[in-house]
Amino acid sequence: MNASMYESCIQACSDCAWTCETCAASCLREDDVQAMARCISLDMDCADFCRMAATLMARGSDHAPAFCRQCAQVCRACAEECARHEAGHCRRCAQACRACAKECERMAA
Repeated sequence: MNASMYESCIQACSDCAWTCETCAASCLREDDVQAMARCISLDMDCADFCRMAATLMARGSDHAPAFCRQCAQVCRACAEECARHEAGHCRRCAQACRACAKECERMAA
């Protein structure tokens, strides 16, 4: 597996991880942090999955396709949760998560 073949997926994962970290940090500054607890938790999980998926693809790991399938599931769950909130950071996160899930599903196919 050649890492350059997966550049668009690596980039989507990196973008998603950054966006999820930003969303989690922004959620922590919301007035009702408790209402954002699931969003924060999924943001952190998603960011970690995306970073690991990007790392596995970059090193050409044989495990990258299976991990990317799982990453896509986490991204879809995060997107669903973020889409429930009106905050701009949540909306941007949902969009990044959907894009990443799509790239990961394509890569893992």
